[in-house]
Amino acid sequence: MKKRRHSRGGNVRPVRFLGDPVLRTECDPVRTFDASLERLVDDMFVTMYEEDGAGLAANQIGVGLRLFVYDCEDDRGRRHIGHVANPTLVAADGEQLVESEGCLSVPGLRFETPRHAHAVVEGVDLKGKPVRVEGTGYFARCLQHECGHLDGRVYIDVLSGDARRAAMRAIRALQQ
Repeated sequence: MKKRRHSRGGNVRPVRFLGDPVLRTECDPVRTFDASLERLVDDMFVTMYEEDGAGLAANQIGVGLRLFVYDCEDDRGRRHIGHVANPTLVAADGEQLVESEGCLSVPGLRFETPRHAHAVVEGVDLKGKPVRVEGTGYFARCLQHECGHLDGRVYIDVLSGDARRAAMRAIRALQQ
């Protein structure tokens, strides 16, 4: 498969891993829409592509702003590419699907994670103009996952019972 690339360039930034406090801190709203925000989005796309991710939240590269980028397919195979600043998950509904999910901040591990089959995120673009992003299937999963990051959560936080215990054991084993 051909490596995905970001057409505007940018620099790869180090991804922060579980245990870094920035991942457990609620992000601040984006208030300044300027060239530095555009550079940040470019860096996020390049980093996401370098790490072969489907989405990346700003705090995953150590920036505590409510911003994420994405490049993933929905349940009909349509590719969605974009960014959302100051996103709010306004809907997460439909059937609850339990599927394998991973995270660039928890590398090498995947767990069966429940997510809704449909999600809607509202926020703004790089110019501060309102955007509404709606997704189904894997794209809905991505939108829910990235919004969780900006609230200081990682995907293992939505696990429960045996799945959560198994995830915590696997993470502890990696940290030793």
